[in-house]
Amino acid sequence: MNPSIGLTSLPKAQSSPASDLALVTPIARRTSAARFRSYLTKLEVVADFVTVIGAVMSGYFMYYFFGLGKQLFYPRSVALGISATFAAIIVLMLDRVGAYSSGTSLLRVRETEHVLRVSMQALGFAFAVSFFTSFLFSRWLLIMALGLVPLFLFVQKHLVYLLVQSLHSMGYGMERVLIYGSGSTGRRVYSVLRRSPKLGLEPVAFVDDNAAKVGCAIFELGYENRRSASVMRGPISRHLVTQCAADLVVIAIPSLQREKFQQAIEEALAANARVSFVPSHFLHSDPWVGFQDIDGVLLASFSPHPRRFTYEWAKRICDFGGAAILLTLGSPLFLLLAILIKLDSKGPALFRQERVGLNGRRFRMFKFRTMYTDTPSYAFSPKKSDDIRITRVGRFLRRTSLDELPQLLNVLVGDMSLVGPRPEMPFIVETYAERHFQRLQVEPGITGLWQLSGDRSYLIHENIEYDLYYIQHRNFFMDLAILLHTTIFAMRGV
Repeated sequence: MNPSIGLTSLPKAQSSPASDLALVTPIARRTSAARFRSYLTKLEVVADFVTVIGAVMSGYFMYYFFGLGKQLFYPRSVALGISATFAAIIVLMLDRVGAYSSGTSLLRVRETEHVLRVSMQALGFAFAVSFFTSFLFSRWLLIMALGLVPLFLFVQKHLVYLLVQSLHSMGYGMERVLIYGSGSTGRRVYSVLRRSPKLGLEPVAFVDDNAAKVGCAIFELGYENRRSASVMRGPISRHLVTQCAADLVVIAIPSLQREKFQQAIEEALAANARVSFVPSHFLHSDPWVGFQDIDGVLLASFSPHPRRFTYEWAKRICDFGGAAILLTLGSPLFLLLAILIKLDSKGPALFRQERVGLNGRRFRMFKFRTMYTDTPSYAFSPKKSDDIRITRVGRFLRRTSLDELPQLLNVLVGDMSLVGPRPEMPFIVETYAERHFQRLQVEPGITGLWQLSGDRSYLIHENIEYDLYYIQHRNFFMDLAILLHTTIFAMRGV
């Protein structure tokens, strides 16, 4: 499950013989879902193996097509054997980093990180083999062949993702989920499950003890015109779980009284449904939680945010070099956008605003101006593109995220990074709860996980699970994955 949600699972109860007949359909569905996940894992392994062979062989043909193979010639049979060897190595490496686990990651960024990490390691391994063995191999061929691997894998995994979505929409491999609690925690659980098709968990309804919420539609966060689930009258009962044919009940009320909590578990287990819950302690503490089983006693351990000086130095070097290159290559585009902004409305092309960065240090952040000059400088940002404060050019800039490009200047001087939590205005930071200040433990970034989500109807820090997930898992390859996803989203106009 998503670590920021922190779902803890309980074992399901043993069904009695008298209830077996009534529970044939849920049990069959559960068995079918488990079989589907097993087949899906096998499909992923085979698809990755075939894709890597296709990528390496494509590089092989390109190598000779561009005339780079005049001195060395490799028969196709040899090339195919080498491709299969590399494919097997890459599949084993993907398995080692957990790419075939049954879980998922926020917004599929972790999957892209796995592909980039393993592809780079495979390329390094291939170069090491060519240097330290007598095997004669062209390094140009290595670069062209293995350089196509991440591209091919990225496209293939997206196609598999669409296939899984399509199969789930037809009901294959799905388990039905009942969410107890329609508040902010329940809504986030709903959104996480909706955006994680690999899990095969379909939230079918909410249950709430508040009669005023009964019949309301709860939408996926940030998508008020998409999928929703209705709220049913609580509390959780065996009849309700059976009526909804639920396979899993998620208790998403952190402050639920102990008696009601225990009753919900007993009623769900009596209906032969599994139970997961969101522990209240995990919502208000550091996200670095580890679990240890000592003779049947489950201990949860909390650790502070780890400092990784090598990664931070390497990231700063990449930030400086990347910002300098992008500013140089993008200068004609910057000039064109500045002219369009000036022609569209009165006022400067650039907009400067004070933001809060690493360890609470304030700095001036640059953006292309997207709103009229009579708009207050320090006010909540528009949540919708049709806000009257936004100019015509501003709508285009916001839709394509081009208004963020001047922040490369902030990256160059060290105020920001290319990837990280978005910096917020001082008056918003002053309203932070204690757990929100964890966002200030790392440098703010131009883009991050929040930019890739649809949760734009909330303040940035109210979607803190995206930032905590990044802070916990951040590394060089995750940064590359986020930049890649951001580029794709910008090209799609998201």
